[in-house]
Amino acid sequence: MSSLYQHIPHPRILNRLREGPVRVKDQLRRDNAVNRFNTKMALLITRAVGSMWCAYAFAAFDCISLPAAIRGGTATFVAWVAQTFLQLVLLSIIMVGQNVQAAAADKRSEATFEDAGATLHETAQIQAHLAAQDVLLTRIAAKIGLDPAPDTP
Repeated sequence: MSSLYQHIPHPRILNRLREGPVRVKDQLRRDNAVNRFNTKMALLITRAVGSMWCAYAFAAFDCISLPAAIRGGTATFVAWVAQTFLQLVLLSIIMVGQNVQAAAADKRSEATFEDAGATLHETAQIQAHLAAQDVLLTRIAAKIGLDPAPDTP
């Protein structure tokens, strides 16, 4: 005996399983040799500059000119802080923060993907349960002389 309900899966379900979760690294262009090279160089430089070790190195490097900035007076010192120290050191620190945020976004994306998969699984289980109930309801309806699938408006 068949179910009264015919499940037709949404096309996005198959695409979702095939594609997987979206990650930051998936957004990089890799369609030709030049783009692959540029991507590798950008990632290499970003990893180097976007590290706390680079921030420490920039801070140490900037401190070489600190005595001259102090001798130059308030205006020179303020310019040194704004133009030299903050720009170089904060650049690396901000990049580290962005890398952490990107990794967190990837984890959230993967968790959402897994949650969606679990939801789809549970939905399939509910559909199977309902199909089993349809079989029993159809048998009961037949025994008492009812049409198991009445016309609906």
